[in-house]
Amino acid sequence: MRELSRFPRPIREIEHCWIPLPDGARLAARVWLPADAEAEPVPAILEYLPYRKRDFTRARDEPMHSYLAGHGYASVRVDIRGSGDSDGLLTDEYSAAEHADAVEAIAWLAAQPWCDGAVGMMGISWGGFNALQVAAHRPPALRAIITLCASDDRYADDAHYMGGCLLNENLQWGTLLTHYNAYPPDPAIVGDAWRATWRARLERATLFPELWMRHPHRDAYWARGSVADDYDRIACAVYAIGGWADGYSNAVPRLVAGLSAPCKGLIGPWAHAFPHDAVPGPAIGFLQEAVRWWDHWLKGQPTGIMDEPRLRVWMQESVAPAPQYAERPGRWVAEDAWPSPRIGTFNLTLTPNGLDPDDAEEVAVSFSSAQTTGLSGGEWCAFGAGGEMPGDQRADDGRSQCFDSAPLEERLEILGAPVAVLELAVDQPTAILAVRLNEVAPDGVSLRVTYGLLNLAHRDGHAAPATLEPGRRYRVRVRLNDIAHVFPQGHGVRLALSTSYWPIAWPAARPTTVTVFTGRSHLELPVRPPRAEDAALRPFEPPEQGPGSGHVDLHPHPFQRVVAHDLASYETEYVLHTDAGELGGASLARIEAIDLDLGFSMLKRFRIAQFDPGAARAMVRLATTLARGDWSVRVETATELSVDPEAFRLAASLEAFEGGRTVFRREWDVAIPRRLV
Repeated sequence: MRELSRFPRPIREIEHCWIPLPDGARLAARVWLPADAEAEPVPAILEYLPYRKRDFTRARDEPMHSYLAGHGYASVRVDIRGSGDSDGLLTDEYSAAEHADAVEAIAWLAAQPWCDGAVGMMGISWGGFNALQVAAHRPPALRAIITLCASDDRYADDAHYMGGCLLNENLQWGTLLTHYNAYPPDPAIVGDAWRATWRARLERATLFPELWMRHPHRDAYWARGSVADDYDRIACAVYAIGGWADGYSNAVPRLVAGLSAPCKGLIGPWAHAFPHDAVPGPAIGFLQEAVRWWDHWLKGQPTGIMDEPRLRVWMQESVAPAPQYAERPGRWVAEDAWPSPRIGTFNLTLTPNGLDPDDAEEVAVSFSSAQTTGLSGGEWCAFGAGGEMPGDQRADDGRSQCFDSAPLEERLEILGAPVAVLELAVDQPTAILAVRLNEVAPDGVSLRVTYGLLNLAHRDGHAAPATLEPGRRYRVRVRLNDIAHVFPQGHGVRLALSTSYWPIAWPAARPTTVTVFTGRSHLELPVRPPRAEDAALRPFEPPEQGPGSGHVDLHPHPFQRVVAHDLASYETEYVLHTDAGELGGASLARIEAIDLDLGFSMLKRFRIAQFDPGAARAMVRLATTLARGDWSVRVETATELSVDPEAFRLAASLEAFEGGRTVFRREWDVAIPRRLV
């Protein structure tokens, strides 16, 4: 990564300023802009997040926002209401208040003497979500957005549910948000009011996993912020970016296909991170690409970016399974339209002996997976740390019903969403089905290419699921995550089916047996033929960024992942933690620029019995410390999820300390009906 110290325009920084809102509340902002912007006003770019601009995202923010400022933009990082140093309370993801505040903030930016009236919005994850959502409100000054690692459908394609199955990510992310929401503002910014604001946040704390678990179907709650329900609400230009190792890449082709507004899509091999600083590589000069986008849409300059193909993706070559990749081999390919008329469908029929292009006889094939199936699945969403990627699938394949093709006679490239069309019957009224598309090497190594989940009660949609009639035959379609992948000559295609996928998804209420009928079921692969024009695609520049004040790691503790099997009880426990003890240590960093020490610890445990889904347990514990001189605060949060056939049991605690003394404690113990989950 090349760090630039000189830019086309010298920059200045406003460490903190307030954006006033109509109700008297204020949003805290940090601004980077050209030093002469008041004499020569520039467009503004807004990034709007709840992740604390002053400390926790400081090291990430500075190199990016300073770079944009140096190229002629006022780059503005704002804390959402109720987070960081902003006033008020944060009550949920993507609330009506969040959207209304953003509309006001955009109008405020456009009216500043250093802004020429044009505004863009950019963000990753939460910031990518709300960039889309705010665009749907059509603020007059908002001309374009860049949305990264985000979703257009909050129910079908977010951290809560997948195919109607409850993700353990719901507990993890919900615990994190409850925890983040309990941090105080910085006394150096808000003065003596910090303690009262902190107390209000603690007393009004929301147990977010409970909130989201009380909406297990796609109801009106999830429609708020799901721009996929009406793409035409978005009129400004959209650049949608994702990574194949991320949890949100499916939204990119959907947005490119669905938006009537100007749109481009880009998917690299990356995890949940900005493309100039992401693994697996290759990383790209994302900030240069962003400047090209903003120059076109905010300054009206001819950059050629809209003359390039509508969708560009990294076609991934075959690799051996690994816990982490520095780079994924492959090449950039592109399509001028999406869905592309060039993509064909290659059908492989499920046969008693595997997968075959030809028809096959009907045979009933029954299977019931161990509850531990899925331990090789990696994380639902990778961030680039070791152990996140799916491993060799042979252990999970051995617990699944697998259908294999013959070794391929020629190279096979796919781009899009594979679909498993299955005729099946189930012996229980509820069941989940995990479908994996794997590549099998000649030596037997099994690489997961992509996967999908379906709660079979949701076979006809997520709004009104219905129980299954045991023994009745159903025809279902399981859409797998979009992917670009090359199956080499001599390797095989494997379709692996299982009735569990732990710890990614919560298991069904009871052990289930699924019967699939061969000859009546098939796999659809989206085959992409070569395109000569790909060789002439404009290359991305090497990664660049601006300067940052950085931070100093005092006692870094890398994430550790351990799987333990109890041979006496048939229980398996998956543990992830950031230090060698329960929460005895912390990852510590010092931010010299604001004289602040930060500490953070995480512990996650997922336990299940091999044959008993009722034994499933998930636990998350977090601790954070912020300290400056005599000021020291600490927040600890813990959640635990267990279950019986009728209800989930969610127990949680939140405790806050000032100077080592407990100043607040709250506990929750709630039962949540399963409702076909």
